[in-house]
Amino acid sequence: MAKDTVRYPDDVVDEIDALVEDGMFESKSEFYRFSAEYVLTLIDPDHEPETFNYDEIIAELDIDENAHPKAALGTDGGTFFLDAVITVRKYGLRSNYEAAERFIDSHYDPTDQECIILEELLGSYRESSDSRPM
Repeated sequence: MAKDTVRYPDDVVDEIDALVEDGMFESKSEFYRFSAEYVLTLIDPDHEPETFNYDEIIAELDIDENAHPKAALGTDGGTFFLDAVITVRKYGLRSNYEAAERFIDSHYDPTDQECIILEELLGSYRESSDSRPM
C-alpha cells in the first residue's frame, strides 16, 4: 500500500478528530481512505473500492448513493466540458494561448457551442494580459 502525505486545514482535521473520537471511524487513516474511495466512486462508477469495510461504513453513515450525485460532482455533473474549461483556464493563466487553441481545436468542432464558449474564455485571458502594464 502506498503512503502519501497531504495537508489539510486545521478546522478539517478537528472535524475528522471529532468523528474518530465519536467512534464514527476507527482512525483518521480509515476516514481518509474511505473518503478518497467514496469520491472516486462518485467520479468513476466503475471504480471498485478496496478499503476494508467500505460497504459497512456506507451503511453505518446511512449514505444514499443515488442521492444528489450532481451536487457532489459539480453543476455540470463532472462532464468533459468542465475539464475543458479548467484546461483552457490553466493555459490562459500561463499565457500559453497556442496550447489552449490546440486543445480546443483537437476536441471540438468550431461550430459547437462549447467550443465558442471556450474560445471566449481564452479571449478573456488574452485581453487581460494585453491590458496589463509592462
